[in-house]
Amino acid sequence: MAGIYLHIPFCKQACHYCDFHFSTSMGLKEQVLRAMHQELALQKDYLGGETINTIYFGGGTPSILSVAELNGLLEAIYAKHPVNPAAEITLEANPDDLTLEKLQALRQTRINRLSIGVQSFHDPHLQLMNRPHTATEAAACIQMAQELGFDNISLDLIYGIPAEDAALWEQDLAKAFALNVQHLSCYALTIEPNTVFGNRLKKGQFTPAEEERVAQQFELLMSQAKAHGFLHYEISNFCQPGFESKHNSSYWKQVPYLGLGPSAHSFNGVSRQFNIAHNPKYVQALAAGQLPCTVEELTVEDRVNEYVMTTLRTSWGCDTAYIQEKWGVDLVTLHAPYLQKIEAQGLLRKEQRILVLTEAGKLLADEIALDLFLLKEEV
Repeated sequence: MAGIYLHIPFCKQACHYCDFHFSTSMGLKEQVLRAMHQELALQKDYLGGETINTIYFGGGTPSILSVAELNGLLEAIYAKHPVNPAAEITLEANPDDLTLEKLQALRQTRINRLSIGVQSFHDPHLQLMNRPHTATEAAACIQMAQELGFDNISLDLIYGIPAEDAALWEQDLAKAFALNVQHLSCYALTIEPNTVFGNRLKKGQFTPAEEERVAQQFELLMSQAKAHGFLHYEISNFCQPGFESKHNSSYWKQVPYLGLGPSAHSFNGVSRQFNIAHNPKYVQALAAGQLPCTVEELTVEDRVNEYVMTTLRTSWGCDTAYIQEKWGVDLVTLHAPYLQKIEAQGLLRKEQRILVLTEAGKLLADEIALDLFLLKEEV
């Protein structure tokens, strides 16, 4: 099984926290889409004939495309790849794009999962982040989608937004659970350097939330999700049983995938490709029949470290027996004193040879993963 990711690099406006590749100019939209079709043709053998189990429209704002444009890309994928009849096909969408007419048209496509970028149900927070929708629009589009028969809906929410009222995050969660969606992706606000918030921070015009408050909000998220019957299957992801994101889970399980579009990444098990994050150069390269990407051959160290980083974030944990069998690395022996220490601190538990972070450990997931990374001399 394999996956396909399509990066649609266009947005109506720039969110103040976002450092993904996108353009607010639609001038090259048709050319970029044409180039994505060309890239799909050139890359038809990249996945070696594997059946496609997941297709994911990300961005940017994929819902900015017309249904005809989305269908055109899907038809091209189905023409060039074997696709599982039960494939999960996700569209990331902004609430302001999901009008009744758009949802009705989407319901007639192969798209069977919506990932809706709500971010907050508090209008001042949406305005602070420069989101193009209101809280009312967000709730309304979710309810319309449900009434039309969409039964696999994920919401994106952001916590750690600077605010005097600590109850706002709790209210966001209450609203999300009341809407009875199947999945939540919740991320702490991160201030990236080349964003509006990053520039404001440099100028002393922005004060991030205190780390202690962010940690408290994450702990509230975990407890509220559990109370509502949601599984915490990855650090930032929660779902009703059976509604894990198959596409994102494939990333964490190192399943091969093909990325299409400017800035998209691909992975075939032994190497990774990175498309150029520049719309005109992407279009020019493919018009000349060239793939606009760089290839990175992954060392054993790279592959083990990536496996550790991704699986430690999940509920199924890091399988050290798999690491030893696949790459000949005995991680438990290499890091025995450290593993004993964090287990005694209640940050990690060992289930035979599988390492699983506790709730306390999840607060330090990245730090723990880095401490377990292989050094070159250890390979």
